Amino acid sequence: MSGGDPLDRLARTGLDVAGALRALREAFAAAGVDGAAAEARLLVGHRLGLDFTGLTIGADRPVPAEVAAGLVTAARRRLAGEPVQRILGSAGFFGRDFALSPETLVPRPDTETLVEAVLAAFAPAEAFVFADLGVGSGAILVTVLAERPGAIGVATDLSEPALRTARRNAAAHGVAERARFVRASYATALAPAAFDAIVANPPYIASAEIAALDAEVRLHDPGLALDGGTDGLDAYRAIAPQAVRAVKPGGLVAVEIGWRQAADVAAILTGAGFVAVTTLPDLAGRDRVVTARRPADGARSPGTTAEAGK
Repeated sequence: MSGGDPLDRLARTGLDVAGALRALREAFAAAGVDGAAAEARLLVGHRLGLDFTGLTIGADRPVPAEVAAGLVTAARRRLAGEPVQRILGSAGFFGRDFALSPETLVPRPDTETLVEAVLAAFAPAEAFVFADLGVGSGAILVTVLAERPGAIGVATDLSEPALRTARRNAAAHGVAERARFVRASYATALAPAAFDAIVANPPYIASAEIAALDAEVRLHDPGLALDGGTDGLDAYRAIAPQAVRAVKPGGLVAVEIGWRQAADVAAILTGAGFVAVTTLPDLAGRDRVVTARRPADGARSPGTTAEAGK
């Protein structure tokens, strides 16, 4: 193995694919990057247009000088703390790739629990209408539409650039014809009693805790999508009365939460008039999603407006 700085070696010497992978892996491992080998594969594969199999079969393929230079630049960005998904401009979620923009969060595996909760509520061939509040990249919206061909989805977001990114992802995955996009705050623009389900992954980090987040999140995810106010619950207080108005009697609301917020979010939803409140864990066993139903009989309950019952 050659000595010296791995990135200098990559920049100055013509390497094959295996050598480029080794140089990046060494650089990332030396810096303490988790999953150094996997991230090296992501960067090299992205730059060369190769999947895992292609990287293996083409291990002795020469890496062009311009590609090597791009890899060095990307590696230095990663070593400076930028998430690899931001460098690539896309992230994987539920087996699909989603384009990112500065105004959108990087979709995370925990959020797949939220998608699974919605999918479990409807049969594979069932027709239903749902809304995704604060759509961001569109990972939730697009995944539900792709997994349930009878669904129609309405997406809201305050950020027009985020809506553009979500539209792009909906088109890329062939579901744009069943998606509508509205610039609005949460459910404020939604028609009363028009939705079978409402889903949201709102900002839920307490303002004072943001400074302690990992740099990858704190410095690169949009603050609007992170800051949940003094106690992290502001978004739920806004969403609950709006959602109980917009969802049909018997309809579902499902929200992602911080793992210590289940009781508080459940109380907010109950206070708005929802019933059958349930908490679901993520793969690590931590509380991650709270679901609830609007009363099926349409009867008014605490927090329910007269209009919502129409």
